[in-house]
Amino acid sequence: MLTTRLSLKRQSWLVAAVCMIADSTAVLLQGWETWQNWLTLVMTLAVDAALAGPARLSGVVAFAHAIVPVIVLLLGDESPANDAGILIAGYRAGAWLHGVPAIASLVVLAGSLLACSAIIDRSVEWAIVAMIKAAVLPFLVGRYTTARRAYLAEMERRTEMERRDAQEAVTKAITAERSSIARDLHDVIVHHVSAINLHAGAARLGLPAGNVKLEGSLRSVETASRAAMVDLRHLLDLLHGDNSEGARQPGLDNLDELFENVQAAGIPARLAVSGTHQDVPESLGITVYRIVQEMLTNALRHGDSDGVLISLDYEPDALTVTSANRVGANRQSVGTVRRGLVGIRNRAGMFAGRTQAGLDPDGETWRTSVRFPL
Repeated sequence: MLTTRLSLKRQSWLVAAVCMIADSTAVLLQGWETWQNWLTLVMTLAVDAALAGPARLSGVVAFAHAIVPVIVLLLGDESPANDAGILIAGYRAGAWLHGVPAIASLVVLAGSLLACSAIIDRSVEWAIVAMIKAAVLPFLVGRYTTARRAYLAEMERRTEMERRDAQEAVTKAITAERSSIARDLHDVIVHHVSAINLHAGAARLGLPAGNVKLEGSLRSVETASRAAMVDLRHLLDLLHGDNSEGARQPGLDNLDELFENVQAAGIPARLAVSGTHQDVPESLGITVYRIVQEMLTNALRHGDSDGVLISLDYEPDALTVTSANRVGANRQSVGTVRRGLVGIRNRAGMFAGRTQAGLDPDGETWRTSVRFPL
């Protein structure tokens, strides 16, 4: 805004300077021998310099320009005086003034030209033509410029309003669609997961005493279904547009809670963190959490009773997530494990993560590693 104001000020001074040069040159070419010539030059330079003044004084400047040629002719000097300045004064009056001040400025300028024509005994037709060319036409051009500027400003305002309205409409449509998806997820998935949890609990309570292995499996089902319910509710809250802390998706800070839930079901799962902890973007933290969750699921599904070890290794320029578990008698499920890596690779790919997976040289340990650049 300040830059624009300075630019306009420089341009107004440039216009005033050009008028001063043009009008003063015309006066001097007419003659400079008498004091009337020098007085005309001084008055011309003064009123032309006033063209660089603030817009609110356009009426005063127009009056000054209107009076100078009348004074010059009454002094007996027929110099063209401020011909260029009158044109600019008329334009400024039309562009910046409104209502009575604008009409008064036009009347004064036109009256000045008519008076000059009468003093030098010009015909009425010549006087009317001079008035139209030097007063009315610049005034109308100024009015047109102002009207066009206002029109463009109104068009920009309408365009901005239409853009905002369109953006709001898109936002509302997205919100409505997300709410619809959230309702469908709630109706289709949450109810079924709740039923799984209830039936697993009922089955566990109905078991005869001493069946420790089956009871542990049912506890695992209950724990997994409860964790799934928590994650589903987080996702549903996010789809509904709830950005509160309770609706935030789990990240690296929630890994301990994840392992506690898994261990509470009697499943050996350990988390090892090495290196200097670094802050990572929230979106990457969520992705790492989901990858660890998937690693645990794959390990518990296809590993043996020794459980799984998840390692987080912080390096200066990378974060590596590794899972290791013995496959034991489940070696025939390696093909299924490989198919389970698709989800991990897809998540890692969104952050340029590199995934490696396979059996260790001992042929007993399955290791999955994902390295994210930081």
